[in-house]
Amino acid sequence: MLLTLENMESYLSLFGMNDRNMAALEQECGVAVSLRGQEITIQGEEKDAELAEQVIAKLIEMLRKGEIVDASRIRYAVALARDGRLDEIEEILGDVVAITHRGRRIQCKTLGQREYVSAVRDGQLTIAVGPAGTGKTYLAMAMAVVALKNKEVERIVLTRPAVEAGERLGFLPGDMTQKVDPYLRPLYDALYEIMGVESYQRLVERGTLEVAPLAFMRGRTLADAFIILDEAQNTTPEQMKMFLTRLGASSRCVVTGDISQIDLPKGKKSGLIEAMEVLKDVEGIHIVELTAKDVVRHELVQKIVRAYEVYEAKEGKEA
Repeated sequence: MLLTLENMESYLSLFGMNDRNMAALEQECGVAVSLRGQEITIQGEEKDAELAEQVIAKLIEMLRKGEIVDASRIRYAVALARDGRLDEIEEILGDVVAITHRGRRIQCKTLGQREYVSAVRDGQLTIAVGPAGTGKTYLAMAMAVVALKNKEVERIVLTRPAVEAGERLGFLPGDMTQKVDPYLRPLYDALYEIMGVESYQRLVERGTLEVAPLAFMRGRTLADAFIILDEAQNTTPEQMKMFLTRLGASSRCVVTGDISQIDLPKGKKSGLIEAMEVLKDVEGIHIVELTAKDVVRHELVQKIVRAYEVYEAKEGKEA
């Protein structure tokens, strides 16, 4: 089967550094792809070759629109093609969520992420659950920064429970900020990447940006703010109710978590799981469930998530 590439630039973008992209396509489709002159030859079982041809045609179309093609996007395109949904990849093209301080575009990479971003944009409260690497927190923080720049909110509040420390928090050295800092570090890292260290520090000094443990939210009313509760699977039902009732006028809230990684004491119910059940039919609240297909970190993370899903399903049946 033959496809024609228009120029060498398209070839380099499509095949990737050291043909890394094509290696991913070959592995996913079970074919061999080679370039002779300006023609791509696809060898393999007819069904597999047709699948690869479909995906390559779509990738070339994406490249012509200025989209970036990498191994993770190729794998996702193949997964969509197997489900007969390849054209739906158009839905995630061209929608820039934010631009980092270094000029890098932050975009959705899966349909699940697109659904999540749309939910956050349209709703006042969004609950997003899914495995590690699905971009739950990072995308929420990017949208919070954009909302602040567009003057849709007056401040950003980021919080997460320090459950792992429990009552031992008081025995840790340093003041309260130093004690909780390790639990908030992932939030700092994401903010540094999105807005840069200097911008982050200026916003903190002005009180426009606050990063604090969940315990600090008690008794407050958070108005005109974009609020993100991260690692919400580690909240108790009481903590979750307390947090959700902090919402004030003109605020938007995103609650993220991974219900497969609950660190609460054995037998203690997660506030996130309870909230999903209690609020599932409440108008104006969006609940988005991301899956292993939405993992956009290293490809190995996706494989790890799937392996654990299979293992846990097997353990559940045997229990």
